[in-house]
Amino acid sequence: MKINEIKELLNVIDKTNLEFVKIESSDLKLEVSKSSNKIDNANNDSQNNHHDLMESSDYEEVVSDICEEIIETTIEENVNTHVVSAPLMGTFYSSPNPEEGNFVKVGDLIKVGDTLCILEAMKLMNEINSTVSGEVIEILVENEELVEYGQPMFKIKAL
Repeated sequence: MKINEIKELLNVIDKTNLEFVKIESSDLKLEVSKSSNKIDNANNDSQNNHHDLMESSDYEEVVSDICEEIIETTIEENVNTHVVSAPLMGTFYSSPNPEEGNFVKVGDLIKVGDTLCILEAMKLMNEINSTVSGEVIEILVENEELVEYGQPMFKIKAL
């Protein structure tokens, strides 16, 4: 197995909710744990020969199933998700001033035209308004962070 294939396999495993995976074939032995506690337990299990191993054909089937699940979930999320990107380079402000609350937060329902943030560029304050109605599902930048042109700032689930 090539290093790129191993990296891809690790990325696939990372996107699942599996805590521990052990794969063994003629040319590869791979143990992956998402917590340090599991690694210790896995080492103890392998020493006692009580740990289940996957055959090469089994792990290919499992990886295939995991990939399908991830692809389906990603497609489903992307269909209704609108990404608001920075129309210019500047400093991101989540509120009109430090004493006031944020324009929006995760979970807020917004409509077209609602102010999402302010981008300061060359001492000019530019309000960034929503072009879609929906629910804010993710804010991708922190307050007072410098954003680049085209950088994603918000994910909105269209309703």
